[in-house]
Amino acid sequence: MKFTKLMSAAAFAVGLGATAAWADYPERPINMVIPYGAGGATDISARTIAEPLGSAVGKPLVMANVTGAGGATGSVAVQNARADGYTMLFARVGSHSVNPAMKATLPYTLDDFRFVTVYEINPVACAVSPSSGINSMEDLIAKVKEGGVTYSSSGVGSLLHIAAVMVLDEFGVENPLQQATHIPQKGGGAAATAVLNGTATFLCTNSSAVASFVANGQLKPIMVTTAQPVVGFDAPTANELGKPALNQLVGWTGIAGPAGLPDDVADKWGAWMAAATKDAGFLEKMQARGSVIELMDPAAANAFIRGQYTKFRALVDRLGMRIEG
Repeated sequence: MKFTKLMSAAAFAVGLGATAAWADYPERPINMVIPYGAGGATDISARTIAEPLGSAVGKPLVMANVTGAGGATGSVAVQNARADGYTMLFARVGSHSVNPAMKATLPYTLDDFRFVTVYEINPVACAVSPSSGINSMEDLIAKVKEGGVTYSSSGVGSLLHIAAVMVLDEFGVENPLQQATHIPQKGGGAAATAVLNGTATFLCTNSSAVASFVANGQLKPIMVTTAQPVVGFDAPTANELGKPALNQLVGWTGIAGPAGLPDDVADKWGAWMAAATKDAGFLEKMQARGSVIELMDPAAANAFIRGQYTKFRALVDRLGMRIEG
C-alpha cells in the first residue's frame, strides 16, 4: 500500500513538473525554419508575420531559411527536432500537400508533424496572355481539345504542375497529361513570364504571383479557384463555373512542430497566432499580395491539409503522376 501511494505521489509530482515547465514556455528564443529560399512566398509570409508574432510570443524568433529538395530539407530538420516547441516550421502547400502526394521517396509523412495553425490562404488563378484569343475557361478547354496547348509551372512536382492538371481534369479533359504539354520553369516568376512571352498558353498559380501582371493588363485571369471572388481579379470563381471541387486547390502557409508537440504548447501557439494575425500592418501587407488571412485552429488545420493531400494523391495515382526519384 505504501509503495502504491509513493508511486502515485511521484507520478503526480512529475505531472506538476511537466505542467510547470510548459507554463514557463518559452524560456528562450524559438527557432523558426523556413523551408524555402529568400524572397519566395513562404519566406515573405514568414517574415511579414515575424514582428507581430514575436511580440505575442514575448521571446525572439530566430528565422532561418533551410532550403533544398522542394521544402523537404527544412521539413526534415523540424521532423527530427525535439518536440518541445523550440524548433517550429513554416509549412507550405508544396512541402506538406504536394510533396507527399507526388513524391514516392519523401522522407516524411503528414503524421510526422503537428500543425498548430494554417493562417494564410493563397487563391489559385488561371491566366493567359491577352493576345491569346482565350477569354474564358470554355475557350481554353476548347483549345486544349484541339491540341497544341501548353502550360507552364515552377517545376515538375510543384503546386503549379498539379494545379494545371487538376483544372483540366475537373473540366472534363480526358488524359490531360497527353492533351496539354507541360513546360516546367525555374520558379513561379519564370512560369508567369513564359505565358507573358507566349512560350506557354496558360498557367494556374497563386494569385499573388500574377497580381502585378494582372493589374498591368499583361495577363488575363480566366478563373480563380476560391468560392468567393478575389480582389483585383476580374474572373469567375470555380463555384460560378460549377466546379466547387477546385476550392481545395489553393496555396497556404501554416506552422507545425514535430509530431509529439504537447497540447499546452500547441494551445499557446493558437493564442499567439490569434493576436499576430490581427495586426493591422501584417493584414495590410498580406492582403496587398492577394493573400486571404484565415486562421485555423489545430483541428481545422489538420483536417484542411489532409483533405487537400487526399484530393491531390487521388489525382496523382489515377493519372500516374507519382515521382519515384
